Formats: sequence, structure tokens, C-alpha cells
Amino acid sequence: MNHDQDHHNHSAKRQAKSKAGKVEERLEEKTLHGHSDAMHKDTGHHPPYDEQSGHEGHGGGGHDHHRMMIEDFKKRFWVSLVLSVPVIVLSPMVQQILGYKLEVPYSMYIAFVLSSIIFFYGGWPFLTGLAAEVKKGAPGMMTLIGVAITVAYLYSTAVTFGLEGMDFFWELATLIVVMLLGHWIEMRSVLGASKALELLVSMMPAEAQVIRDGQTVTVKVEELRQGDIILVKPGEKVPADGSVVQGESYLNESMLTGESKPVQKEKEDKVIGGSINGNGSLQVRVESTGKDSYLNKVITLVQEAQKTKSETQRLADKAAKWLAYLALTAGFGTLAAWLVAGAELDFALERMVTVMVISCPHALGLAIPLVVAISTAVSANNGLLIRNRTAFENSRNITTIIFDKTGTLTQGSHEVAQVVVFQQTISEQELLRLAAGVEQHSEHYISQGILKKAKAEGITVPPSDKFKYLPGKGLEGTVEGHDVKVVGPNYIKEFNVQVPQSQAEEGVETVVYVLVNGQVAGYITLRDQIRPESAEAIRVLKENGIKNLLLTGDNERVAKSVSDKLGMDGYLANVLPHQKQEKVKELQAQGEFVAMTGDGVNDAPALAQADVGIAVGSGTDVAAETADIILVNSNPQDIASLILFGKATYLKMIQNLIWATGYNIIALPLAAGVLYQQGIMISPAVGAALMSLSTVVVAINAQLLRRQIK
Repeated sequence: MNHDQDHHNHSAKRQAKSKAGKVEERLEEKTLHGHSDAMHKDTGHHPPYDEQSGHEGHGGGGHDHHRMMIEDFKKRFWVSLVLSVPVIVLSPMVQQILGYKLEVPYSMYIAFVLSSIIFFYGGWPFLTGLAAEVKKGAPGMMTLIGVAITVAYLYSTAVTFGLEGMDFFWELATLIVVMLLGHWIEMRSVLGASKALELLVSMMPAEAQVIRDGQTVTVKVEELRQGDIILVKPGEKVPADGSVVQGESYLNESMLTGESKPVQKEKEDKVIGGSINGNGSLQVRVESTGKDSYLNKVITLVQEAQKTKSETQRLADKAAKWLAYLALTAGFGTLAAWLVAGAELDFALERMVTVMVISCPHALGLAIPLVVAISTAVSANNGLLIRNRTAFENSRNITTIIFDKTGTLTQGSHEVAQVVVFQQTISEQELLRLAAGVEQHSEHYISQGILKKAKAEGITVPPSDKFKYLPGKGLEGTVEGHDVKVVGPNYIKEFNVQVPQSQAEEGVETVVYVLVNGQVAGYITLRDQIRPESAEAIRVLKENGIKNLLLTGDNERVAKSVSDKLGMDGYLANVLPHQKQEKVKELQAQGEFVAMTGDGVNDAPALAQADVGIAVGSGTDVAAETADIILVNSNPQDIASLILFGKATYLKMIQNLIWATGYNIIALPLAAGVLYQQGIMISPAVGAALMSLSTVVVAINAQLLRRQIK
């Protein structure tokens, strides 16, 4: 971009980078709306937790409560597991299956006491969930589990105190333990409260310096009023939207607007609250505060998009609903049928209990959570952090991907693209060395780019003195006795300096000229470099029939240059945050299943609106918190891996649901005694063995997912 380059001492550096380790701590976190509700629907989670989950709130309380939920299930699981060991060992059914005999005085009563603790303590979430689902008239997983453990407990208690038959205490104990484990795994993998809005709010400073009667007074940001004059010191965040009344500086707005380079601000220029000031002091007249500010409008957009994010009713929940109906119908139907047929009550009850317990397979409690846990871990090891499971599963449906440019397809930092010399007496390296000698006194993004290039070339930066800042034009100083100036086009025009034709891409590259002893020795161009992996990522997406579009806050020439070089399907330039979100909505209205990738605050609304939001790990915390999936390595090629792995994960879930529930087609009729006259009937022990086999198959099948990602 042939703009005037004010080489102001400047420390505008990106803040709040999402480092891989930091992001991994958020594996349990997800966006505010939809994810927690969907989680509760999947698990049938009971109202005492649902209603207090705080998933509509934006504070930390809901997040703390979700952590308490995870700890609660963890505690119930371990207590129940420990108590289950003696119950299983003492069980006559287990002894019969494994072929051993263990004589312990009052063993049935010991098993009864331990099982009672397991039933009321470990099974409490399922019992309350059963009551809530019955009250709502919406049976699901909790109804299925609740009915099975209640029937098993009541029947086994009756057997303990005189009813003929074999108790189901071991089945009761293992069922509760496995279901607690499944819920704990699932919540540990996907549950938690989003910090997206908290992070957006945290971008605003808490206090502001207001100038009143010539004095600077510190006030809280919420006390600012329209018309106040505020002082923004070097390195500080701008506390409110407004316009500059005095001073000159460069502001880093990249996290807010998507503009990749710091923007020069002088008198009457607009500034945005939350942007970061360089090394110049500014006096700003406040124009917008509170809900009218730019940042708060972005916050509102994120809230709205999160609230309208679609929820996928998952198959495990549907399976549980129908199995609940099946368990109740088949169970009571079996009891009635045998009683009508003249069977003894104890025999009819045993058939009923066997049917109801078999109807609630252990494997169903692990079918989805195991795949979730494994896919989350495997993805993390391969640069994909899954925060919203629904979106991850649905990534197989993506038809269009929208890419933010800065920090996603490009590096997000300006680096030297060309070093061009006009004189034969000076080499490119020498030109770069002299320029770096002057630039070492500045922290401007151009200075940092030149110094970085010099370091990469192994150039030793020479000392310099008589450093001078040329307002609006550049820098100058003395390097090894030579008068060296590094200036922008403004200086060239003002002093009518004659220079050969520049080969730089106008509007795409930033150009600075290097003058040595008054003569133009050459020029250096800088540009936001395209990531090496971007071209391959676009190629793979095209091969898979997925359209790709570029959206950026940069100008038309920059957008076209990047789009053309990568062979993309299209681009939109000079795009504001709400326009990114609107573009996503437009594509969705056309029937497209849209994925959005980005790394800044300006991308947050679109990330939340998209069917699948993908944040690059080198971006801001806000983008990462709003997204469904995070690319830890900031590698666009990981998007292709995401889509393929999403397909494999969904397939494993379907397979596991079939394994978890399919055996009921054969087992239930046999347990009910349909072929009793032919001498074929599943005993409680055989039913339990079949259930265990189903659980093992589901666990092994889930483990095979580890081979699906390259």
C-alpha cells in the first residue's frame, strides 16, 4: 500500500494470543447457547442441573457451576465404583457365570445395604431426571436409566427379603457406574461456559483519564459521557469510541476491524474503544459509550448469533426415548402376558425385570461419550480442538467455507517482500543493513518487519545516532557516517525526489524508500505474507466440492491479490464485522451449510452465526471462545482434516448406537419368553452377558477412531 508511513515509535502488538497450551485448557468450554442445551438433551440431564446451568448468563457463575457438576458426577462415580466391587463379587449370578462359590455370612444383606447406597447416592441424578422427564411428558435417557435401576432395585430387594428368584444388585450397581462414567466423560469433554463475551468486555479498560479544567482525572469507563475529552497515553487501550482532538499516533485495530496493519490517527480521525494506542499521546472526544459503542455492538451480535445457533437433536437421545417406551411397554406387557398365561408371580416378575434391565443397555451410556472423548483427544493431538461437538459432527455437511484473510490465510504480520536497489554500488543486503540501522530505534510495524528480515539474513545491525523522527514521512539517522533516511511516498512527493518506477503492487504492498547521503539507493516493500499451507488447503477443499470465499477488512486490491494467488472462488473487501455475519446469513438462506474461519474480534459474530465456526489458534481469545473448533497450529490444511475426521466420527457414533441398541431386537423377545415353549429363553445371567458384550464392542469400535486421522 503506497501510504505515507509515519515511523512513530510504536508498540502496537497483538494482545491476547491464543497459545496452543492455553487453548487446550478450554477443551471443556463451549459457546454459550445451544451447546449446553444440546448436552443436556443428549444426556437427558436432570432439571436441578439444567435450570441452574446459567447457560443464558455471561458471568463466571455458570462456568463454576458446570465445573461443580463435573466434580459431582466424578465423586458419585468413584464412590459407586468402590461399593460395586463387593456387590459384584458377592452376587450369586456372577458366581454362577464365572463358576466360583463364595460363602459370606449375610452376603445378601451386605449386598442390599451397599446397593441401597449406590442406588440412592449414585443413582440420584437419574432418579431426579426420571421424575423431571415424566413430569414434562418427554421420556429420554434419564427415564430409561431410572426405570431400569428402580425396577432392578425393587425386585432385588424383594428377593433379598423372601421373593423367589435371583437378585439384580450387580446389574444395578454396574449400570449406575457405567452411566455415571458416560455422563462424566461427556461433560468433561464438552461442558463448560463460554468466556467469549467476558473476553470481549475485558478488551475495554476499566478506567479512563478525563481532562477537566486542565487537570487529568481518573474515572471509571462506565462514568464517561459523550463530549468528555480523554487522554490516551502510549500503549494504553482506548476506553471509548470517539474522535481525535489533539495528538498523532498509530492504533492497532486488527482485533476489532480486521485491518492487518496499524492505522495512523490524527486530528478529527475516528478511534474505536478497545483498540491499542502506539507510542503517541492522543486526546479523544468521547462520542459513543456503553451499548452504543462499536465493541458493544459486536458483543450484541455475538449474543444474538449464539442464541439463534441451531441445536441438533442427537440420535442417542432419540434412541433413549424409544427404548424408554419399549422398556415400559415390553416390561409390563411381559408381566401381564405371563400372569394371564397362568405363570407364578415370581417367574413373571423375573421376566419383566430381565426385559426392563436389558432394554437399558450399558453400551448406550458409552456409545457417544467414548467417541466424543477419543475424537476430542485425537483431534487435539492433530491440531484440532473441538469445543462444540454438534458443529464438529456436522462438519461433514459443509458446502461453503468463508475465510478471514488476516491471520488465517495470511501470517497476520507485515514482512519484507522485496528489497530493490537502484545503484550498482550498493547491494540488497547493504541497503537492508543501512535501513535496519535507522529502524532499530522504532517499534513501528514497518521497522519490526525490516529488522526481522535483517536478522533472518544474518545481517549485523550497525549502530546509529542522530536519530530523528520525520512526522508523517519516516525516519532518518546517521549510520557509519552516512546520512540515511527511510521514508514513505509523502516525503518523495513533498521534496520532489526523482525515483525510478516502482514495481511494487499498488494498494497491496507497503513501500518505503531508502535514501543514502541524499540519493535514492532503493526501496523495500512489505506485505502480509500468505501462509505456505493456504494454497494446498484451498486445493483440497475444491477437490471435495466445497466453495471458498475470502472476507477481509483490507482494501479491494489486497483481497483480489490474495484470492487470485490462491485460486479462490471469490472475495469481499472492506467488510465490517456485521457485514461478515450478514454474508453468512445470506449463504445460509440460500441453503448453504457454512463454515467460517477467523482470528479476531471482528470475526466473532460471523463465527458464532456460522454452522461451523473455526478459529485459528494464533488469533484472539475472543475468536477462539466464539468458535466451535480451533486450529491450534493455525494451519488452513487442518480444515480438510477436520471435515474428513468429522465424517469418520459421525460414522462411529452411528455404528456404536447400532451396537448399543441393535441386540434388543433379538434379546428382548427371548428375555420376554416368546420362544419359551421351544425351550429357548434368556436368563438374567445370559442377558447380562449379552449386555456386557455389547459394551465391549462399543468400546473397541470407538478406539478404532484413532486410526481415522492422518
